[in-house]
Amino acid sequence: MVQLTALTQEVITAILKSIDEGIHVVNTEGRTIFYNEVAAKHDGMDVKEVQGKHLIDAFPSLTEESSTLLKVINTGKPIYNQTQVYLNVHGTRIDTINTTLPIFLGEKIIGAVEIAKDYSRMKLLAERLLDLQKSINKSRKKKVLKQVNYTFNDLMTVNSEFIGMIDEARKLAKSDSPILVYGESGTGKELFVQGIHHESLRSGGAFIVQNCAAIPETLLESILFGTAKGSYTGAVDRKGLFELADGGTLFLDELHTMPIELQAKLLRVLEDGMVRRVGGSHNSSVDVRVIAAMNVHPAIALQEKKLRSDLYYRLNVFTFSLLPLRKQTEDILYLTDYFIQDFNRKLKKSIQGVEKKLESFFIDYQWPGNVRELKHTVEYMMNVCEEKWLRYEDLPIMLRQQPATSKGKSTPLQGLSLRKNLELVEKKLIMNALDQSAGNINQAAKLLEIPRQTLQYKMKKMME
Repeated sequence: MVQLTALTQEVITAILKSIDEGIHVVNTEGRTIFYNEVAAKHDGMDVKEVQGKHLIDAFPSLTEESSTLLKVINTGKPIYNQTQVYLNVHGTRIDTINTTLPIFLGEKIIGAVEIAKDYSRMKLLAERLLDLQKSINKSRKKKVLKQVNYTFNDLMTVNSEFIGMIDEARKLAKSDSPILVYGESGTGKELFVQGIHHESLRSGGAFIVQNCAAIPETLLESILFGTAKGSYTGAVDRKGLFELADGGTLFLDELHTMPIELQAKLLRVLEDGMVRRVGGSHNSSVDVRVIAAMNVHPAIALQEKKLRSDLYYRLNVFTFSLLPLRKQTEDILYLTDYFIQDFNRKLKKSIQGVEKKLESFFIDYQWPGNVRELKHTVEYMMNVCEEKWLRYEDLPIMLRQQPATSKGKSTPLQGLSLRKNLELVEKKLIMNALDQSAGNINQAAKLLEIPRQTLQYKMKKMME
């Protein structure tokens, strides 16, 4: 066995003590060989109460099955970001999020190390966010302010397909059925959803937005469903977003980033309208319309197992697929003119429009950031332009360095490689079929005139 010098041991110990995370190391017998001050603070213990002791002596509520450290020693397999609830020797309840790793010397396991984060503090942060949301809602009610900033009238378009989609959304807004909105980033999903809420019978109720990717997975459940007193150290009875949105609309953006386990709980709420707070024992009835949005195609999210199929079918009562700007060519110059006039007012300028060269570039450019990118591009140019017309030279340098590719007519060629160009054309046809079928794989396969299994195989290859 490799022996460490006293100096090496001191250096390693100093490094471990300086890390701003809870570090707990045990040997193969489950006895603590290192335990830093941060871990002691998390656990409500003194380092001396744990150092040199068997894990279960210091934390008597743990067992061979429930302890992540002992489990890793027995299996030799790491555990990542797992919540753990236990009592210390003083009977205090502790909530942590642990990453636990086996320690190998050659092929032999010699112990395990656990890196812990204080879950209780993170949950308290979540509660403060909920309190802030609650106070904002109360303030809005007192001041009789609108719950949304945008209506369908704010969706500027001359595209006939998008106009038809807005007309359909106006009609369906009166329903209480859930809605799924798909669109690339920057296509205006939240504006579209706000328009639905404004046209609905719930327009006088709350409109609450939660981006599922903006909150750590471990906090999202308490944010959505609230907490019950005693569910963890310092926890009090607190409403979640579902209860705060009662009588209104809850908009869940980037739904595919929600943990699969939590999606199951969301499905139950959609089915029976009942919410149970984290750590609670009884259900509460809520009247909430859920609208979810995704910036990846539902078929891809299903294929990658980022979205439960049963949740998708429950949300897929009404589905809207917002077109990317590159497929709404007639809107590019229309929106450009609208943004120019808007920034003329804000910047007190009198820009009259765009020159022909720039107009051609705008039409040919792919706009991967969609309407949001177009708006920010015009904003930049309006600030730097000193002429009466926006010019190609006023473009941000990153755009000037990108060659515009003609869209709609053909797929940009990848040299003369037949294989690569066939792959590009095939991918484009598959995505068009999925768009037209609203993500229904059977219908997409029929449009492509290939077997369903072949389409699934090709989709899988596209994602590799």
